[in-house]
Amino acid sequence: MTVQQPPTPGPAYVVFSAEIDVNTIEQLLNTMANCANQNYAEVHLLMSTPGGSVMHGINAYNVLRGMPFKLVTHNVGNIDSIGNAIYLAGEDRYACEHSTFMFHGVAFSGDGTTFNAQLTKEKLDSLRADENRIGGIITDRTKLSSKQVKSFHKAGRTMTAEEAHAVGIVHDVKEVTIPPESAVATLVFNR
Repeated sequence: MTVQQPPTPGPAYVVFSAEIDVNTIEQLLNTMANCANQNYAEVHLLMSTPGGSVMHGINAYNVLRGMPFKLVTHNVGNIDSIGNAIYLAGEDRYACEHSTFMFHGVAFSGDGTTFNAQLTKEKLDSLRADENRIGGIITDRTKLSSKQVKSFHKAGRTMTAEEAHAVGIVHDVKEVTIPPESAVATLVFNR
């Protein structure tokens, strides 16, 4: 018979201020797994990101949604691009008064690759699929319609915290308060 450990008093706080890529997401998910293994009932993710890799952002969203603790996300600066999907993983979502949310379409860099018609079509199909995945997360987790999200992909859109609150991205606009003696982890990356 396995004895269930009681939840660790908390909550824990994790600070993530970086681009979304393989290294940053592996560290973020490792830190979150450690919080789960320590039986935290609630974890606050304090985020600011310029965005980055769609693949790694979608991965983070799905893993974070499956964690055995209540995830609270807090925009402490900028949540841009694919960072919005990760932010929306939070069950409760907050934003500092002077934070912003930026949305735009998906792009890729050719990195010197030569494109023929077939490869160009494959890349375009992949870009559209990524926009649809991101759009699905946004419409599932907010009051925004698919039509509104598609317009963000075409023209781009930056919202203030109050604007994001009005459309259900943010549940409340408030400053971060970390209680004394809380567990705080800041992820640091080599750049």
